[in-house]
Amino acid sequence: MVRASANSVNPHVHSGVRIVVAGDQGTGKSSLISTAASENFRPNVAPVLPPSTLALDLYPDHVPITVIDTTSSIPDIDRLSTFWLPHLRNLEVRVPVIVVGCKLDLRDETSRQIQVPEVFYYAQKAVLHPTAPLFDQETQTLKPRCVRALKRIFILCDHGRDGALSDAELNDFQVKCFNAPLQPSEIIGVKKTVLRKFGYNDDIKLADDLFPPLKYTPDQSVELTNEAIEFLKTIFDAFDADFDGMLRPCELEELFSTAPESPWIGNPYEDAAERNAFQGLSLDAFLSEWALMTLLNPTFSVENLIYLGYSGDPLSAVRVTRKRRTDRKRQLSERNVLQCFVFGPRNAGKSALLNSFIGRPYSEAYNPTIEDRYAVNVVDIAKENKKYLVLKEIPESGVEKLLANKESLASCDIAVFVHDRSVESSWRASSELLVNIAGHGENTGFEVPCLIVAAKDDLESFTSAIQDSIRVSQDMGVEAPIPISVKLGDFNNVFHRIVKAAEHPHLSIPETEAGKNRKHYNKLIGRSLMCVSGCYAT
Repeated sequence: MVRASANSVNPHVHSGVRIVVAGDQGTGKSSLISTAASENFRPNVAPVLPPSTLALDLYPDHVPITVIDTTSSIPDIDRLSTFWLPHLRNLEVRVPVIVVGCKLDLRDETSRQIQVPEVFYYAQKAVLHPTAPLFDQETQTLKPRCVRALKRIFILCDHGRDGALSDAELNDFQVKCFNAPLQPSEIIGVKKTVLRKFGYNDDIKLADDLFPPLKYTPDQSVELTNEAIEFLKTIFDAFDADFDGMLRPCELEELFSTAPESPWIGNPYEDAAERNAFQGLSLDAFLSEWALMTLLNPTFSVENLIYLGYSGDPLSAVRVTRKRRTDRKRQLSERNVLQCFVFGPRNAGKSALLNSFIGRPYSEAYNPTIEDRYAVNVVDIAKENKKYLVLKEIPESGVEKLLANKESLASCDIAVFVHDRSVESSWRASSELLVNIAGHGENTGFEVPCLIVAAKDDLESFTSAIQDSIRVSQDMGVEAPIPISVKLGDFNNVFHRIVKAAEHPHLSIPETEAGKNRKHYNKLIGRSLMCVSGCYAT
C-alpha cells in the first residue's frame, strides 16, 4: 500500500513528492522500493530501507520523489482492509492511497519487474494531478466546482461570446495551456480526429455502422423501450428552461442543437402533435412525436436519440412488437403505439377529425389533403393504460396506390371510414371504400378491424343513408356507425373506441360477400375431403 504526499511552498509547483510504503511484513515493500530505485530486481534486501530517492527523469513531471519504507509486525495480508485502511482513517491521513499487490512473480517464475515503475508513477500522479477535486467516483460525474471552473475557462477563451471556440480561439487556448501553437492543418486534423473518434462520417453525420439493422416483418412495428422514454423525459426536463411543462420552439431548437438538424421540420412530423398557442410541446406531445418517428423510421429515431446523448446500446432503445397476425389469434394487442388508417371521400371530415385529435380549433374552410398526413396523441384508456394513437389520413386519391400494394395494410392496427352523414353520396363512397379495403385485407391476409364514423352530426342527416349504414355495418360484422360533430365538440368517445377496437383486433373485422363465399366454399371443400378420407378408411 502506497501513501503519497507533497512538500511544496507554492501550491501550484511541487518541489517534491514523498511516498510512504506501508503494509504487512513480508509483502514486498522493500523489494518494491529497491527495484524502482535501481531498476533491477534484488532477491535479498534489508527488511527496512532508508529513504530512497528516485531518478528525476524517471517520470515526465521531473519532480523529486522520496520513497519511505516502513516496518510492520502485522502478519496477515487480509488485514489490509480490516486494519491498514481504517488505521489511516483513524490517523486522519488526508493523502491519496494506492493499493499494490506485490510478488506477482511467485505465480510465474519468468516474470520480473512487472509494473514496478508504474506504482510510483501513479503515486506521484495522485499528488501532482489529483482527481478527487475534479471527479465524483460514486456518481461518475464532474464535481460542481470543477464544472464551474471549466465553464469559466471556456468563457474566457470564447472571445466572440458565441458559445463555440473558433480556430483562432482554439489556437490561443493551445498556446496558453501547452506553450505550442497549432498550425492550420493541425487544427483541421484535430477536428477530423475528434469527429472520427465520436463516430461521425464525411457528411458530419453519425456513421451508419453505429446503428445495427433492425429486423422485423411488415406486420410488426418498432416502439421505444421504457429506458429510452425515461431518457427522453430527463432530456425534456433539462431543456424546459422556464419550468412551465412545455418546450417552446426555441427550447426545442436548443434540444436538437447537437443533431445535424431538427428532425421535426417538415412533413410528416412538423404538424403532427398537439401544440399550445405559443407552439409549445407538452411532455405527452413530445413523447408522441418520438412515438411517431420510431414507428415510421426506427433507425432515424435511434440516430437522433444518440445525437441527444443516449449512451446505452442502440438496440436497448427500441423493441420490435409481436406480429399483428399473432395478435389477432391471441385476441389481444400489446402495442403501446397503435396506427389507425383514416379513409373517406373528399370533404367527409377526415382532416377535421385529425385536427380535433391534436387540439386544433374547428374551421369551416375546406383544404383538401393531397398526401398522407399524420396526427399523434396520447389516449388514456385507464389509470395505468396509456396508448399513443397515430391517425394516418389517406386521401381518396391515394387509395388506388394502397390497393396495389399487397403489404399496405400490414402496418395498420385499425381502419376508420369517415363519411358526411348529411350527404348521401358521401356515405356511398365511404361504404365502397370499406368494401374495397376489407376485400384487400381478405386477399392479402392482412385483415384489420374497422369502424365507421358518421361525421357532421350537427347537420341534417339523410334517413336512408343512416338506415343503409346501419344495415351495411350489420352485414359486414362491424360496430354501428359512430356519430360525431367536430364543430360542436361532440366526439362520442371516438378515440377511446378506436383504441379499444385496436386492442382487441379479432373483433370488428369486416367480411365482404366475396370473403363470406370464400369461407363457405372452403368449408364445403373441407367437409368433402373429410368424407373422401372416411370412405377410404372404410
